Amino acid sequence: MVYTFPGKLADGQLPVMFSIQQRRMDAYEDDNHIYWERLRKGDKQALFALYNNTYSHLLRFGLKTGSNDELVKDCITQLFLQLWTKQATLPPVTNVQGYLFTALKRQLLDQLAYQAKIHAAIHRMTDKEAESELSYEEMIIRHQQDEEIKHRLQQALKALTPRQIELVRLKFFEGMTYEQIAAQTSQTVKTAYNTIYDAIKTLRKMLK
Repeated sequence: MVYTFPGKLADGQLPVMFSIQQRRMDAYEDDNHIYWERLRKGDKQALFALYNNTYSHLLRFGLKTGSNDELVKDCITQLFLQLWTKQATLPPVTNVQGYLFTALKRQLLDQLAYQAKIHAAIHRMTDKEAESELSYEEMIIRHQQDEEIKHRLQQALKALTPRQIELVRLKFFEGMTYEQIAAQTSQTVKTAYNTIYDAIKTLRKMLK
């Protein structure tokens, strides 16, 4: 069999496969730009179209950051919910995919930082009444680099009620006392303590 090679390319001429890929990429970016502009005008269908057009690219990008599959998917969903919430104030964008990549990376970093704070919050829980309940978490925290543990913690956080999350934030992230929490949330000190205590027990149960 005799193999033949194409002749020399003229100035500015691109190989056929490269040219096709470039045209596809250009069409992809053009579509994204159209959807983006329609989204800025309040077109909800444009939001769905942009989501469908960019989802696989965002997923691959997110996984390259080292985050687990479920966290990346959750962050993509949150990203598009935020886009819709803020659609009236979205800026004009030339590179829509680049904008989404940056926003997704920020989402992932925020979520990872939040999970790290939850780990630290559980670890700092020093109330004598809770020490026996926290022994299992303390053992887990020593292995917090393990990806499976991170995944299970993410699932455990979803089991908390909005009230529990609020009080855990006030206690461990804001450094407030139970008395201060009770005053700010209009409840008794006992209720505040029990709510936080139950939240920790829920995390413990979910992390088994």
